[in-house]
Amino acid sequence: MKKLLIAFLLIAVAALAACGGESTPVVTGPQDASGAPAGDANPPADNSSAGPAALPADPQAVTFQAADGQELHGYYYPAAVNPAPLVVLMHWVRGDMSDWYEIALWLQNRGQANPFTNPSVYLPNELWWEPSWFPPVPEGQSYGVFIFSFRGCAPYKAGCAGWTPDIWLLDAQAAMQTAVTLEGVDPPAKIVAIGSSVGADGAPDACAWLNGQTPGACQGALSLSPGSYMGIAYPVVVQQLGASQPPVAAWCVADETEFGICESAEISGNPAYRDFLIPTGQHGNMLLRPNLTPLPMQIILDFLAETVGP
Repeated sequence: MKKLLIAFLLIAVAALAACGGESTPVVTGPQDASGAPAGDANPPADNSSAGPAALPADPQAVTFQAADGQELHGYYYPAAVNPAPLVVLMHWVRGDMSDWYEIALWLQNRGQANPFTNPSVYLPNELWWEPSWFPPVPEGQSYGVFIFSFRGCAPYKAGCAGWTPDIWLLDAQAAMQTAVTLEGVDPPAKIVAIGSSVGADGAPDACAWLNGQTPGACQGALSLSPGSYMGIAYPVVVQQLGASQPPVAAWCVADETEFGICESAEISGNPAYRDFLIPTGQHGNMLLRPNLTPLPMQIILDFLAETVGP
């Protein structure tokens, strides 16, 4: 009888362990772009006196689902402290998450070497894959970073196979929802989104959406060349973010050919709104290159310091 009772209990425990939501993100160890291991994780920093130990520095592969069931893939770069603020990066239509490989490491600020192959191997003139010119992240500052690919998109210059911004909005929302669940993220209000081109609209749109699900979770969105691409007018979402209490930051960065949408958002009434004109900056990721005044990469650091910085 005793053996029968033990067997029953073991079956019940196994059944409970098997129950789980299909949308729960799956986080695995470091991998390269093909899914192979990317090497041993660096030992975590010793911050036991301040709280939990930092997670290993190597990027962790994350698999998650959009609301329509589409499987999506990304990488999580844990910060050097635990818990820490998190930056969600959303790519432009000309590429995929590989556009952020070097920028993710820059913001993580843990001295990591990039374990992945940059498309710059084939396109050496695109300077967002060349970290030698990036402005330094302040000493001791480290952000968690989450990058992902919108469905149907491939590295620059192949880009996204079709134009499906309404569906990409689901992907952006799913990425923000996943961000809240990642281990080591400082809850409940230490997440921001930064996006380029189509991602420049995904960032504020999904930030506002997340705050509707988890009030106060998203602290701001920075947009490089927004264009109301995901079906929500950029000035409208800026106004929506400003209506929160406290107002949520929305920063707009564009060159003179696209600055009109930034100007139109100025009258949104959002007291946390700022815009930056970058002469000859060009579109989207082309703003991420040296010798521009003001320098968008420095604007990113200023944005982080103001929204989720120490």
